[in-house]
Amino acid sequence: MSAERRAWSDHAVFQLVLARTREFLREPEAIFWVFVFPIVFSLALALAFRAKPPEPIRVGVLSSASAPEAIVARLAASPELEPRLVDEREAATALRSGKLPVVVTRVEPLELWLDPAREESREARLAVELALSDGASRAAAVRESKEKGSRYIDFFVPGLMGMNLMGTGMWAIGFALVQQRQGGLLKRFIASPMRRWQFLLSQILSRLVFLGLESSVLLLFARYLLGVPIRGSVALLALVATLGAMTFVGMGLLVAARPRTIEGVSGVMNLVMVPMWVGSGIFFSTERFPAAMQPFVQALPLTALIDALRGVMLDGAGFVQLAPELGQLLLWGGLSFLAALKLFRWQ
Repeated sequence: MSAERRAWSDHAVFQLVLARTREFLREPEAIFWVFVFPIVFSLALALAFRAKPPEPIRVGVLSSASAPEAIVARLAASPELEPRLVDEREAATALRSGKLPVVVTRVEPLELWLDPAREESREARLAVELALSDGASRAAAVRESKEKGSRYIDFFVPGLMGMNLMGTGMWAIGFALVQQRQGGLLKRFIASPMRRWQFLLSQILSRLVFLGLESSVLLLFARYLLGVPIRGSVALLALVATLGAMTFVGMGLLVAARPRTIEGVSGVMNLVMVPMWVGSGIFFSTERFPAAMQPFVQALPLTALIDALRGVMLDGAGFVQLAPELGQLLLWGGLSFLAALKLFRWQ
């Protein structure tokens, strides 16, 4: 080796780059995040927005409308439409959740119930107008019917709240614990008279204070500046948010139970969180995913949390109606805490 090449190989910058590269290659979690994650993420989005023959547009026909069966028959004559009868409550729920883009409430004059801000609603409106105008070139006059709770922002805010509870709970706990492990602080904790479960439980309780404040600020902003409704009990909404926060803090403890480095915990954290970001209905309805994926999507804790938040805020659901979602959150949180207590690495 020439003197010039030997001098460069001994250079501090080169050695630091080499050492950092070796550290990276020894972290399978970091390798996943950089190389595997983009493929997994692309695959998930491809499944949600997969290329396929155009599906009929689902259209609701209000059962209280005049001659609703005749309206359904006229709409069904169009190959682009898939109409069905719905009552007013079912129609409101389907519009909020994105299951129906438009509901026909009357024909003469034509009255549709939809959110004009949604692209699929605008497309459905045009198709319905054409089907009910007997192919005339002039579109039927439309009187739009719209209420708070059916807008996309109303659909999105509970999803954003759930995402915030998950992200803040898991990231804050994960990074803090790994930093303490790196600095030897956890080893000192275990040498004290304190019990291990007490330390882990204190991590959950301390995060609830900040998560409660963050959720309150978001709800106040959405309620008074955006007009997002809260139709159910505020106390029940607080219970759902609290249980959701505890669930994800418990999962954060489990994720941070073993990694020794920030890079390591970041990879594991994203491995856990990304499927929920994509598949839990934050930005779009979970019905976009194929039927084969529905059991997995519905089993995700963030799906249960967002469904419960939307149930309270948009549908006014009570405790009994939300019992399955609350039970699912309690199960995820309890099992995560117990597993973290069993697997936690203190040094």
